[in-house]
Amino acid sequence: MNPVIPDEIVERAYEGKTTKKDVLFLLEVPPFELFELADRLRQETVGDTVTYVVNRNINFTNICVGTCGFCAFRSDQGYVMDIPQILEKVKEAHSLGATEVCIQGGLLPDVNIGFYTDIIRSVKRDFPHLHIHAFSPMEVYHAAMQSDISIDEAILRLQEAGLDTMPGTAAEILSDRVRSIICPSKLKTSEWADVITKAHKAGIKTTATIMYGHIETVEERIDHIILIRDIQKRTGGFLEFVPLTFMPYNNRVGDEMIKMGRYATSGMDDLKLYALSRIILNTHISNIQASWVKLGKKLAQVSLHCGVNDLGGTLMEERISSSAGSTNGQFMSAQELEWFIVSSGRKPVQRNTTYTPVTSSDPTSRIKPRVA
Repeated sequence: MNPVIPDEIVERAYEGKTTKKDVLFLLEVPPFELFELADRLRQETVGDTVTYVVNRNINFTNICVGTCGFCAFRSDQGYVMDIPQILEKVKEAHSLGATEVCIQGGLLPDVNIGFYTDIIRSVKRDFPHLHIHAFSPMEVYHAAMQSDISIDEAILRLQEAGLDTMPGTAAEILSDRVRSIICPSKLKTSEWADVITKAHKAGIKTTATIMYGHIETVEERIDHIILIRDIQKRTGGFLEFVPLTFMPYNNRVGDEMIKMGRYATSGMDDLKLYALSRIILNTHISNIQASWVKLGKKLAQVSLHCGVNDLGGTLMEERISSSAGSTNGQFMSAQELEWFIVSSGRKPVQRNTTYTPVTSSDPTSRIKPRVA
């Protein structure tokens, strides 16, 4: 007989006090009871609006000194964009109504903090009102080590150059056991938390992510989300939580899984993790984002009934997921995003990076070229 969710677990979820034991119990209940609880918490926290941002991803290089076994994007003989090339992509994004550019790349062996600050200053000089969401904790850590400066100093220099917010990527699974296998040269759990915490204390908001569905255990997934909650209790600096399902193609970790007959996660596993994220983070992080690039558009729609309230960005260009086998596209217009939000029974709202609504009476104006 399937267990029913006890009142005390529901009460702790509403109070933002869900325990690891609670989560393990919730994994045993019928999935649609789990989804219903997450959906109720979503409705009470953010109502029926579903947000999205008009943005562009700019991956400035695929050359990387890292050895991550899950990466299909890295190349020893790849490309490096110069600043004029980056600015051309920013210009195009701006002309299409983007409010944000997300700038990330591989770890180049011969760059220091000046490389990163030069990019930011150049974008801010030409596009002062565009929000720069850039450089993962790993990139900040790399820049600091390459420059022989502290993490605090690196963050300060990036902030002075015009960095607005940071993506909370490079988190993967915040378990040193897992990290020692899939990304042994990447910063450790405590180092990732240290960079994020210092960014928050400097006034730089960030996102938070989890990349799941490879070699981690269910308990390690839960521990990861609880650690994110603990950091948020201390700093209040996370804007959103973004579960990212592992893409198993064209990379070492995925190849090894496929040989054993495993193909990352099922759609039901994905929806359960979104629901659990809403439940664990309730009262702490309001926004749970689904990646339509990772999930596909139709499953992303279903996630809106499992605790999700944000669909991320239009992206315009996204290379990392597609390199690992994603076939869900690299761009979705604002009109299409709004259409499938409405068809899911929700109300679409365009937002900026910090979740302030961007008002417009005509959603098509958000992607038409602007007249100077």
